Amino acid sequence: MWAQLISMRLKPGAEHELTGVMDALHAVEQPGSGLLRSFTLTERDDPQAVHILVVFESEERARVRENDAQRQQTLVPARTKMAEIFDGPPTFTDLDVVIDRSYQPT
Repeated sequence: MWAQLISMRLKPGAEHELTGVMDALHAVEQPGSGLLRSFTLTERDDPQAVHILVVFESEERARVRENDAQRQQTLVPARTKMAEIFDGPPTFTDLDVVIDRSYQPT
C-alpha cells in the first residue's frame, strides 16, 4: 500500500464549504482507481488547517489515476471550488504504508 498526505489551509470563513468540496471529489472517483480510503482531517487547534490522507493499493495505481485525462476533466469544477476556499496550493507528502491495522470498537 501507498499513501499521500495532502495539506492545505482554508480561507477564513470557508470552513462550511469543506464538506461540499470533498463530496464533489468523491462523486468523480472512478471505480477501480486503486483508491482504498481517504480521510479528511482538520486540526483541533487550527481548524483552517486541513489534511487529506488518501490510501492506495500501490503508488503505481495512484500515478495512473493522477495522469488519467478523463479524470482530470471531471475534476475541473471541484478544483475551481478548491481554489476559492483554500489559501494557496496544497503540499503533498508521499508515504509508504508499512503497517495497516484496523480495530473494531468494543
